[in-house]
Amino acid sequence: MSPESHSVPVSCNKDCGAGCPLWAHVEDGRIVKIINNPAASSYLKGCSKGLSAMQPLSAPERLRQPLIRSGPRGSGEFRELSWPRALDYVAEKLAQIKTDHGRDSILFLGGSGACRGALHNTYSLTQRFLNILGCNIKKYGNYSSAASDFVTPYVFGTMEVGMDAATLQHSEMIILWGANIADTRFGCEYPARIREAARNGVPVIVIDPRKSNSATFPQARWIKVRPGTDAALMAAVLYELIDHELVDLEFLESHCLGFDQVRDYVLGTVDQVPKTTAWAEQICGTEATIVKELALAYGQAKPAALIPGLSIQRTIGGEEAMRMAMVLQAATGNIGKLGGSSGGCIWDGLPGPECGEIDTLEPEGEPLFSEYLWPDVVLEGRTGGFPVEVQAIYNVGGNYLSQGSDLHKNIRAFEKVEFSVCHEQFMTPTARYCDIILPVSAFLEREDILFTGMNYLFYSAAAVDPPADVRDDYEIFCELAGRLGFSEQFSEGKSASQWIEQFIEESEIEDSDQFRRTGIYRAADQERVGLSAFMADPVANPLHTPSGKIELASEDYAHTGYPAVPEYRGKEVDERYPLQLITPHVLHRINSSYANLNWFKQKEKQVLWMHPHDASSRNIVDQQMVQVANEQGATRIPVMITDDIMAGVVCLGQGNWPDLDATGIDHGGAVNILTSIEPTRPSMGSRTHSVAVEVTPGAAAD
Repeated sequence: MSPESHSVPVSCNKDCGAGCPLWAHVEDGRIVKIINNPAASSYLKGCSKGLSAMQPLSAPERLRQPLIRSGPRGSGEFRELSWPRALDYVAEKLAQIKTDHGRDSILFLGGSGACRGALHNTYSLTQRFLNILGCNIKKYGNYSSAASDFVTPYVFGTMEVGMDAATLQHSEMIILWGANIADTRFGCEYPARIREAARNGVPVIVIDPRKSNSATFPQARWIKVRPGTDAALMAAVLYELIDHELVDLEFLESHCLGFDQVRDYVLGTVDQVPKTTAWAEQICGTEATIVKELALAYGQAKPAALIPGLSIQRTIGGEEAMRMAMVLQAATGNIGKLGGSSGGCIWDGLPGPECGEIDTLEPEGEPLFSEYLWPDVVLEGRTGGFPVEVQAIYNVGGNYLSQGSDLHKNIRAFEKVEFSVCHEQFMTPTARYCDIILPVSAFLEREDILFTGMNYLFYSAAAVDPPADVRDDYEIFCELAGRLGFSEQFSEGKSASQWIEQFIEESEIEDSDQFRRTGIYRAADQERVGLSAFMADPVANPLHTPSGKIELASEDYAHTGYPAVPEYRGKEVDERYPLQLITPHVLHRINSSYANLNWFKQKEKQVLWMHPHDASSRNIVDQQMVQVANEQGATRIPVMITDDIMAGVVCLGQGNWPDLDATGIDHGGAVNILTSIEPTRPSMGSRTHSVAVEVTPGAAAD
């Protein structure tokens, strides 16, 4: 092909939870089409976001020049600046803050904008830069999986508890418990594997407060459950398994510790409250007969894969839902088997192929606070009991004034700091509150190696050049490091292409030319099961738990102040806000990415899902504008009345950018105007599906 017309392999470096091998067709320096990579198997398919990833490149809203704030923060008033002056200013401010305030003075936010790259990784590059600078505040946790990450080592002693999607061809039942695999895919192979299993007659059970796209898999069965009550429903399922002698006692004896304690809780021996299906029905809103049917079918299906979504751990007490899912898979003997699962998170649940990647050069020392609490840390500092005083925010690959809980508090935090800078492609709500905005490239404009969450590596070529005054994050940090006196330490004297070459040399890839040509490296074993070595011989391959076994009741966990046994914690009800709001991901956005682009907005309208009973009792009609409110804030949005959501629950997809009026009311359908940074404990993680609201009618929608 001529230079004007060619095709190259690419892969999304985005925080969508998947990782897809794609193929870009280029004509006259412009991507005209993206298709699935022809070298990939029939199971590796892209989604609408990846296949349309060229749309943002030429969007008129794209930032193409460094900007410096010229008006009040949040006003959107900026003027253009040359790269040398912009970089000089950023370097001067960072050096001043380090001199004046020392270590633990700069807060890094973001990291998920490009999170799968070996080099162009917004988390790794920013951490490396700030760690060398020497004033990067260490924090722990994340908005996505904090509760799951926290509890998994207590149960299994490892985070490697996932499985390869191909193992689902051996399953006799697949339970998607709060896992909307159709939209949030955890590896691009999962949707195709589950559809294939369903077509082959394997029952697919979707447990969710709403009928998600995953419930449209062939012959899938949707089972309703109230948000935040998953641990109670799981306890009732376990009660039925015990009552019908469907528990694998041999496995529990040989591989597990603590099931007797769990059984005492479930049977009510401890608190005199048996966790029956009738008990669960009152809490979960799931009919007792349905719970019984589920338990009996699940207990008899060998092997069964229970896949929990991250949604069930983004609630108050979400830690216990994750632990109870692990208990269920242990009780049925489905852990470590082909076609089974651990009951733990499948997201990055097994290591990928060996490959080099940029080192963050993490310093010694313990993290100081949970990321979920960052606004309080900024606003209160040492007077509020936190160990640091934040003076600056460096934001790369994050839109916390859309995605962070409690947007009003987040805005106050950005208003307080002495200095803020971001690398960004668009004028996001977060960028509007920064002092300097540095325009950066998109994944289609740079070469990288992509980690996939599966047993694959993908090569992503630079399909096109970025706009003339747009730079890579790596190049920006190299320039800043030079101005601050640590250029060699940051870059090690390597260009981006030299790093990529080194990473491939350090990898297990034997034919680098083929890898670059096809874009795909497929590791030999595509049917791995987490914990399989332990399953085969628990004595020779003990787990890194105190007992060496799967600890279904953990005395170490009890030291956190919460019971050793996973228990449903219950929740308080505020009569002022009787509806429960869930805030799931949507198909045509990647968190808040693309929320500003009409091409993507037209694919999926932002509306509030509401059950007919709840609408009728509030005199609300379909497509009417409504106000959704609680103590945190209020947003106005059109309503969609549907039977595809439980009564008592409303749903508003996360990711829309806020549009605040002078009174602070949002008109953009931004869910985080309603969420709180009060975390679930002890993980200190997100609880964005434990939100109580009231909905009131407004005028009819346009």
